[in-house]
Amino acid sequence: MNYHWDWGVLWAASPEGVGTYFDMLMNGLRWTIVTSLCAWAVALVFGSAIGVLRTLPHKGLVLLGDAYIELFRNIPLLVQLFLWFFVIPELLPHDWGVWVKQLRLGPFYTAVVAIGLYMSARVATQVSAGILALPKGQRMAGTAIGLTPAQTYRYILLPMAYRIVLPPLTSEFLNTIKNTSVALTIGLMELTASARSMQEFTFHVFEAFTAATVIYLALNAVVTIGMRALERRLAVPGFNAAR
Repeated sequence: MNYHWDWGVLWAASPEGVGTYFDMLMNGLRWTIVTSLCAWAVALVFGSAIGVLRTLPHKGLVLLGDAYIELFRNIPLLVQLFLWFFVIPELLPHDWGVWVKQLRLGPFYTAVVAIGLYMSARVATQVSAGILALPKGQRMAGTAIGLTPAQTYRYILLPMAYRIVLPPLTSEFLNTIKNTSVALTIGLMELTASARSMQEFTFHVFEAFTAATVIYLALNAVVTIGMRALERRLAVPGFNAAR
């Protein structure tokens, strides 16, 4: 069976009323970018907090941080996404559950929370590793000049730790972008969902997913180039090598 390629299908009118199929893919790309950025913000906030907990001199807080990481890291993302979208609303009080189910952008909010918390467990391990990689003298210096533990983390430890773990955080951000594709299962029309919708309308499956692949590669290349430039600018001598 010979497959007849037709790239002109990208410029054909879409039945969804969003212009051409290329416009549909661009709209999916916008949802991918917005979802990725919002989920990454959630991952950084929660991941940093849990990462700090794991480095405190309190065994109970360390165990709490470890339990958080094991919980979110060992449950598949797709399962977590379904739990947040289908199960959690049923566990809420009736009025709250109805409100959550009727949210106009429910799939988007669910994807942000689910992907953000899932990635936060990975960010937490990176942040805690970065803090533990610092010389103990930095923590002691903060105490010596009269800083509280919170101030020591805020002004000394975390700024240095972020610079050390920026390369692995770049990889985690790229993973966040790719993980947004799972959100098509709950109805979010991100890039992968848009490509699937295009192939269902046109039966040009190779053109649809080849175009989506190229767009993903271009997006990740931009992120990688930008983050590598930032790594070189913020590189800490003796801790990581600028590439």
